[in-house]
Amino acid sequence: QVQLVESGGGLVQPRGSLRLSCVFSGSDFTFYNVAWHRQAPGKQRELVARKTSIGTTNYANSVIGRFTIARDNAKNMVFLQMNALKFEDTAVYYCNADRDGHTYWGQGTQVTVSS
Repeated sequence: QVQLVESGGGLVQPRGSLRLSCVFSGSDFTFYNVAWHRQAPGKQRELVARKTSIGTTNYANSVIGRFTIARDNAKNMVFLQMNALKFEDTAVYYCNADRDGHTYWGQGTQVTVSS
């Protein structure tokens, strides 16, 4: 049973930084594509960043140049480094892993950008 557990969310001021972490367990992590999504109040969940099992990376336009997704296959972990945070980055951030049509989600971690 695949499980994903996020951590690292919190309250941060505009232009600040946070690093989200996600621990993967229950299967061979190296074969999975991983991603971070987010959902703000009253909005649909949206893709923030994705990194495939072979290293291809893509980002939402709104975070290009500010966020970086990384994976550590030795530790079964996914990271999202978030810099230059804006009010509109406030959301619950979810870690996601998929392989062969099967998708798994973490429980989410709240990120609040506020002065």
